[in-house]
Amino acid sequence: MSDPDQPVTQAPAQDAHLREETIESSQVYKGHFIELRRDRVRLPDGREAPREYVVHPGAVMIVAMLPDGKLVMERQYRYPVRQTMIEFPAGKLDAGEGGLACAQRELWEETGYKAKRWAKAGIMHPVIGYATEIIEIWFADELTLGERHLDEGEFLDVFTASLDELEGWVRDGKLTDVKTIVGMMWLAKYRAGQWPLQWASVG
Repeated sequence: MSDPDQPVTQAPAQDAHLREETIESSQVYKGHFIELRRDRVRLPDGREAPREYVVHPGAVMIVAMLPDGKLVMERQYRYPVRQTMIEFPAGKLDAGEGGLACAQRELWEETGYKAKRWAKAGIMHPVIGYATEIIEIWFADELTLGERHLDEGEFLDVFTASLDELEGWVRDGKLTDVKTIVGMMWLAKYRAGQWPLQWASVG
């Protein structure tokens, strides 16, 4: 995990007039995998202001593609929003775990699928106003299905859907998960030949 007192990336020199500098940082809460911090920062005009944010270990999301073009999807109840959400498979990074290893583990544990080919598409910052979370976007194909191994206390349904179906659910407000919507956009660009991926065989 990165030092919470330091930004994840350094702002370019031309953005110096926008930067906020940390004066002090304190831990408010430390949970099972997230941490809440309260900082005091110096604004570009010299004044001071408070900042509260969640430190998150990072996560991965997997766009897993079947030979018929359909996608491996999940339905899972998300307690903070009190809704069952439609999502691509995803999960948080364990300490010291790389993105690919996490993507392979999460896909297998949650869905039972293993993939022979993987490609990292990019990253996203889903909640930049109050969390450090970064989600790596991974694509997987040449899938084989086995037995899934859910974590204790984890309950979810696995199903398949086409990109057209997902887009219709977004339009109708049935699919609102932002990481899944970003993954859909990336998939559409990939299939249109606009955003190529660098595939690698694994295992």
